[in-house]
Amino acid sequence: MIVLPWPPSVNTYWRTFRGRMLISAHGRDYRVRAVAAAVSAQRYGQAKVAVRIEAWVPDNRRRDVDNLLKAPLDALAHAGVYEDDSQIVELSIRRAGLDRANPRLEITVEGA
Repeated sequence: MIVLPWPPSVNTYWRTFRGRMLISAHGRDYRVRAVAAAVSAQRYGQAKVAVRIEAWVPDNRRRDVDNLLKAPLDALAHAGVYEDDSQIVELSIRRAGLDRANPRLEITVEGA
């Protein structure tokens, strides 16, 4: 299992600069922390993978769990867990519970 920090929202992950979409400073900081968390994870190269995510939310605000996916999936590719998130053939996410002190994503990646 890979435990990643709580990701930035899709609204704060991207920024437009001179007509181009770029990862924001907040998004880049998240990627650095996520890559460090995934350093000892198994590597799958170009193999197809299944990804299961359990989201431990920081508060009881309404949020769409599908908006949590972009930053951590891209960070896992950047960390070399798999080469590209197009290799994901099965993906599930569930709201696991509330953890104000340690909001996080608990991610399981397996060969598919």
